[in-house]
Amino acid sequence: MSNQNPTSSAAPADRAARDMDPAIADVVAPERDIAVEVGENIMEIKNLSVKFGGLVALDDVSFTIKRGEILGLIGPNGAGKTTCFNVMTGVYKPTSGQVLLEGQSIGGKLRHQITRLGLARTFQNIRLFGEMTALENVVVGLDARHKTSVVGALLRLPRHRREERTAIERGMALLEFVGIADDAAMLSRHLSYGHQRRLEIARALATDPKVLCLDEPAAGFNPAEKEDLMALIRAIRSDGYTVLLIEHDMKLVMGVTDRIVVLEFGKKLADGLPVEIRNDPRVVAAYLGEPEDDVA
Repeated sequence: MSNQNPTSSAAPADRAARDMDPAIADVVAPERDIAVEVGENIMEIKNLSVKFGGLVALDDVSFTIKRGEILGLIGPNGAGKTTCFNVMTGVYKPTSGQVLLEGQSIGGKLRHQITRLGLARTFQNIRLFGEMTALENVVVGLDARHKTSVVGALLRLPRHRREERTAIERGMALLEFVGIADDAAMLSRHLSYGHQRRLEIARALATDPKVLCLDEPAAGFNPAEKEDLMALIRAIRSDGYTVLLIEHDMKLVMGVTDRIVVLEFGKKLADGLPVEIRNDPRVVAAYLGEPEDDVA
């Protein structure tokens, strides 16, 4: 990142990505214990199937996520994208198959255990603590990495006080990173819709994830907000994070991802570079619609 002066929190995210103070970036992305090198598989989804009664939501789906990439997971409504997301993050249990993070199975683990292992997510429907400030919402995410015991917190022992100071410092850095530092003291329910989206990303980053899963982060955004979001996602990756993105907006997906996996009717339809996916006739037919010349 550049050594220019930090941008104000009100500036567009593309400026934030260019002008981010290296000191802020260092606080946002501390050294993490990641067992794989850049470009190697950090997550593996192996033969994943999910059935709800007689409905097959996922059917033997396999793909990988490489460390340091932005992977898009796309498909028409009902393709199984959100189901796959929910299995990966512990909301659903698979009928069969495995999800591996750095070679370790996350099967049977609770959601907070999966978060501690290094997998964080945002939600299609925003889930913030409305009566907490923006900063307090981020500090909640930081609690996932704190080591103070309940007794230590009650007695305010030195470790607890250090973690408290560090949490405020890093929380403010995260709010600056996503462009809403000026809203730190505002209740999250009073934030604009776009800033609530950014706050949810900051809270997910606060858990120090090895893989950040974004579930339709551009939902409800206008074109300018989508451009800013693309810049923010690139800045997140530049800061050392791996990103999995579910998104319906094809311009955003094609503009920000390194690779794309396409699902259709619960099966994997395609896996490749954005240009390959854009020109794949199966994807054009299934996701983008049949070409007009082919319509009877």
